[in-house]
Amino acid sequence: MTELSFACTGVRADRYAAGPTLVFRLRITTPGDEPVHALALRCQIRIEPARRDYDRAETDGLVDLFGDPSRWGNTLQPVQFAQVALMVPGFTRETEADLVVPCTYDMDVAATRYLGALDGGEVPLLMLFSGTAFTGAGGFRVEPVPWDREATCRMPVATWREMVEQHFPGCGWIRLPRATMDALLAYRSRQALPSWEATVQALLAQADTASARGRALTGTNGRTAP
Repeated sequence: MTELSFACTGVRADRYAAGPTLVFRLRITTPGDEPVHALALRCQIRIEPARRDYDRAETDGLVDLFGDPSRWGNTLQPVQFAQVALMVPGFTRETEADLVVPCTYDMDVAATRYLGALDGGEVPLLMLFSGTAFTGAGGFRVEPVPWDREATCRMPVATWREMVEQHFPGCGWIRLPRATMDALLAYRSRQALPSWEATVQALLAQADTASARGRALTGTNGRTAP
């Protein structure tokens, strides 16, 4: 069986992609001179949060995902980041290829919530490889890519932020159920509001006003003022 080794030599944000996309540069090597005609790879990428430290602000931002920090020894488990396929052309001994990974800014996704909570530093990633290798000198042989093939990557948080800013400059993203969106649209139409930002700000202002009235009607001892 052909021995394949994988290494990640870098990662960058794709500036020309239609949506948020990261590009991981892979180096693939074999020990001998037997040619590899092609590789059909599957790559699973996981975040390994236990492999870095967190400051106070990051810790507070991750409580929703991992629970109280006192329990992180048990709860700081790997988080699924992506699962993608890659076809690698033929080579002998060594080649490099780009692994293109479409990303989401959906804050309901655990990986996005994790990345959004980080202020800086690096994201520890583990890349797990499987698939099929087409090899053979003077012939053609089909082999499985062993399940134990893997590579590590330390992705700068700045690379993730650069990718997000390219597509959502200065913005966040929230996924809402259809019924909630219909209700928001109806409210926006009734109030003749020019944008979704103005709609949310108007609702927040109403909530602040209602909260202030509640405080005004309640004394410091918790009783309703006369």
